[in-house]
Amino acid sequence: MRLGLICIGRLKAGPERELYQRYSERIAALRRLGLEGLELREIEESRAKLPAERMAREAEEILSFLPHDAALLLFDEAGVAADSLNFAGFIKKERDSGRKALWCAIGGSEGLAPSLQTRAQAVFSFGAMTLPHQLVRILAAEQIYRAMTILSGHPYHRAG
Repeated sequence: MRLGLICIGRLKAGPERELYQRYSERIAALRRLGLEGLELREIEESRAKLPAERMAREAEEILSFLPHDAALLLFDEAGVAADSLNFAGFIKKERDSGRKALWCAIGGSEGLAPSLQTRAQAVFSFGAMTLPHQLVRILAAEQIYRAMTILSGHPYHRAG
């Protein structure tokens, strides 16, 4: 199953981009799990004046990148605060169901449009605190890498 991350906004050169890249390379190096890479799609933030209109336009852009048969996972502060084992279980379930792709989406400053939640198979949260999208991107990449190591039995994840 191909893995992808759709982000509203772009990361500039610097430590955040380097850290994201490090996890992306680790993900690409893991093999024999039925999971492939972490493709990145960056979407410009909408310049619409009203927040609802910005979210709607960004949702349209996200959906335009998404293959119709791909699973969609959203990272949103209103989502479920699952632990890493449950997150890995979600990825395993989607992979084992025969999905060809799983795309994760991170919204812009206004968040994600409700229309995306109806299309999504899951909505996860990194907690109730508001986090900058640059950090959420790194957290998402790290948790995808962690999930892959959990599924492979690698000792990176130390539960308990």
